[in-house]
Amino acid sequence: MIYTTTIRSELEGFIEREGLNLSQLGRRAGLNAGTVSSLMKGSRILAIDQLDRITRVLGLPEGHYYEQYIQECIVETVPNWRRIRPFLFRCAELDCLNCIRQSVQMLLDNLTYSPLLFEVAEEFFATGKPKAAAILYECVAASERRQHSERLAFCQYRLFTLRQGDNQERNLQAAIQFEPFVDRLDELDQLDALRELANTYKSLQRWDKVDEIAAELGAKAEIQLRLADHPGLKREPTDKRLKRPLFAYLTFSYLLRGGVCDSRGAHEEALEYAYRYADLSWVKDRDEETEKWVQLFQGWAKANIFVCKLMIGDESIISDYAEFIDQDEEELLIGILNITKAANRFDFNIDSILEKFKPRLMPYLSLQSESAVIYTPQIIDEESTECCYQLGYYSLWNELYSEGFRYVLAGLEKAEFINNEARILSFVRLFEQFRDYASFDIQQQYQNLIKKELGLNEKKISRVVSSK
Repeated sequence: MIYTTTIRSELEGFIEREGLNLSQLGRRAGLNAGTVSSLMKGSRILAIDQLDRITRVLGLPEGHYYEQYIQECIVETVPNWRRIRPFLFRCAELDCLNCIRQSVQMLLDNLTYSPLLFEVAEEFFATGKPKAAAILYECVAASERRQHSERLAFCQYRLFTLRQGDNQERNLQAAIQFEPFVDRLDELDQLDALRELANTYKSLQRWDKVDEIAAELGAKAEIQLRLADHPGLKREPTDKRLKRPLFAYLTFSYLLRGGVCDSRGAHEEALEYAYRYADLSWVKDRDEETEKWVQLFQGWAKANIFVCKLMIGDESIISDYAEFIDQDEEELLIGILNITKAANRFDFNIDSILEKFKPRLMPYLSLQSESAVIYTPQIIDEESTECCYQLGYYSLWNELYSEGFRYVLAGLEKAEFINNEARILSFVRLFEQFRDYASFDIQQQYQNLIKKELGLNEKKISRVVSSK
């Protein structure tokens, strides 16, 4: 944009219209007369706090002059980091994202600003300003795209984290874009990066990728554990702090690989992995944080041992497993999912269990379900969607039609919300298989959902059903 006036000229016009002298203007703005005089003469460049004060005096909204400020104080003068840094923070506070992008793109013609902008991005990230942080990470990464640098890799890591959301297709693209940069990260950062990548691929049910990344995570965690156990082999001191105790990365790799085995129907092998993280007597540290994670993994091991036996067809453990999930709210969703999957596979009767847990289960099946400590929101969304499918399948096959169709419609809506096309189609096939048992009202809800929200017509539905 080309500005025909300057901030100073607009201020001069205001002084003339209001009949003020510099001292009077200074009092209104909370600035001393000498500062106002220097600003009016052009011998001093406005600081962002001074601009905000003057903007208020002129009766204009916050940020009104920010784009003009970029032109006058960044483009037309030698940039001064002591002015620019507060300006970026103020833009982030007001959500003036376009001003942040304009400023940063101009600054990065000089690569000496790259580390400074990276530090600001980290502060934005830490203080809950994700959109502002993402702009800085993107710009810093673009400026260093020809560099084989750790900072470039870390920018990509942060962008991957910030891009995680409800849309599974976008989550997949973010993971694919970030994955090549993992090995460029600091060795400790690699552990958290691999853990988060594995969680993303798990939520997408990309089990081959989960297996690959879990194996890499386990190998790298073992190296770090050996370094920690042998003082003579210890790495250079680092100020980086892991998000979990070190042992947890190795045991998490076992947890992931057990999940992969379950997905492939190799439940005996999954049981072996569960026993690996059930016994954590080898963990030496016993601080409060470590103890918390030891107890969590032992709890998950107990749950997954139940699951493995259940999936092998051991009906005798259902009541014990139900009692276990009754005592641990964070296991409720996955527990009901596992019990229902086993019931559908082995024709178990679980009516009494579903009746008992239904009031506590329903909030998880809504569009805005809450996540537990180990599970990311993406995993919770995927598991609650699958739970709707399994519950719908169980109910419909057991002639509980009203209940079954409610689960199908809830799951169809949730699958659309997370943009999981494969799951959408599975719900459509299930509904069409039992359509004749649906009431008129249920059929109307279904038609409205698939036509208005999903864009499916009868021809497409027929094609979906015939392809099963």
